[in-house]
Amino acid sequence: MTTKSVDVLLVGAGAMSSTLGVLLKQLDPSLKICMAERLDQVAMESTDCMNNAGTGHAAYCELNYTPEMADGSINCDKAYAINASFEVSLQFWSYLVQQNALPEPSNFINPVPHQSFVWGDKNVEFLRKRYEALSSHHQFDIMEYSEDPDVLRQWMPLVMENRKDGEKIAATRVRYGSDVNFGSLARSMVKNLQDQNDFDLLLNHDVVDFYQNKDKSWSVTLKNKESKQTEVINSRFVFLGAGGGALPLLQKSGIAEGDGYGGFPVSGQWLVCNNQEIVEQHEAKVYGAAPIGAPPMSVPHLDTRVIDGKKALLFGPFAGFTTKFLKKGSMLDMFGSLKLNNLKPMLYVGATSMDLTRYLISEVMQTHGSRVMSLSNFIPEAKEHDWEISHAGQRVQIIKKDANGKGKLEFGTEVITSADGSLAALLGASPGASTAVSAMLSIVERCFADELATEAWQDKIKTMIPSYGQDLTQDVELLRSIRQQTLSTLQLDPQ
Repeated sequence: MTTKSVDVLLVGAGAMSSTLGVLLKQLDPSLKICMAERLDQVAMESTDCMNNAGTGHAAYCELNYTPEMADGSINCDKAYAINASFEVSLQFWSYLVQQNALPEPSNFINPVPHQSFVWGDKNVEFLRKRYEALSSHHQFDIMEYSEDPDVLRQWMPLVMENRKDGEKIAATRVRYGSDVNFGSLARSMVKNLQDQNDFDLLLNHDVVDFYQNKDKSWSVTLKNKESKQTEVINSRFVFLGAGGGALPLLQKSGIAEGDGYGGFPVSGQWLVCNNQEIVEQHEAKVYGAAPIGAPPMSVPHLDTRVIDGKKALLFGPFAGFTTKFLKKGSMLDMFGSLKLNNLKPMLYVGATSMDLTRYLISEVMQTHGSRVMSLSNFIPEAKEHDWEISHAGQRVQIIKKDANGKGKLEFGTEVITSADGSLAALLGASPGASTAVSAMLSIVERCFADELATEAWQDKIKTMIPSYGQDLTQDVELLRSIRQQTLSTLQLDPQ
């Protein structure tokens, strides 16, 4: 058994770990960093391009980020926060492009308008109220709204083609939305790390044991899946960024902050268009209203994607239930995550989430024809033979204790850190990778507080992220100046 010591151990080689690794290396190039990944390639689980929606989640088109309250008002707080977080990601990516640490932007991000589209009186009224609430704020003041079929035909010709006259419809549009190939982005960031000193990438390695030493560092035992040899990595800081696999690792670490957390896995499938003539008729990410009980990852959307330079068209995702936490995981994952400290929250959520249960059952029972029928809400003339099924990635929704000690299902992402700052984990799903930079900055703030307090780190972080320490939801001029710079650098401005 071999042993080596590092400053930082990153478990998982997806969007989160690669972001944190690059962020820390930019702040201190002398840090010794090791990244361990259970698969034989980087970013092949939830981060891979076909395993997620590729939406640069900025809350422009995702209706579930702006819930309607009991009094009929629209709560925009989550939309403001998500939008500001994505602006932070754009700043960091822009900096890396300028430093040649990332390739030409079109390799990982491309301009694709973000649109919301609804039908029926109730949904149209909701979208109109949403538009009025959001567009009055500086973060969303470029949003457009229309109920005019002629305008909508310009925005989304494929969606409007052969749509019946007199149907009550409405849409919003933000022209500078984006499509992000998070797989390409993560692989580019890992390549940047590999080009630097004091970085090791260990593929085909499973974490089999955690042990915290008296000095608060961690001894983590890894097993090479090919050679079956084990090695111990001693690290003063460990990050668990393994997507759906982070929860079992958090439990294995034994930190008190992980008590009570459980996970509800949800799988997904896409309809992928195999007719390039149809693909070329659409240029937008069009999000609709979610069915009752649907998790956020299952909000229906018709997506233009740019994958390795080629345009693609996807619809979905269609949710399903599985007991796997990872696409290439085990059917025993969920059962293995059941512990005495999370059993009550898990059972409570299971008993009180009948809408979700019914929704998942209905999704699992769908045929190819019924999926295409759902698609016909977006493309009235959709034909079954033009579409084929593709399996998306796994998502594990967070279950944790509520204030009454029962349980609640969380739709989002959550950072968990040990009290001593020696270990952190990221759990959850959407908006996920889009807000990776903000999430990883929060880890730097909690776990590298002494270093971050130094003048050198403060200067560097403000160079990488000019808005750092300021509130983009409040500062109108700062947002506008930063947005102008990032849209230009990343070539996202359609004008």
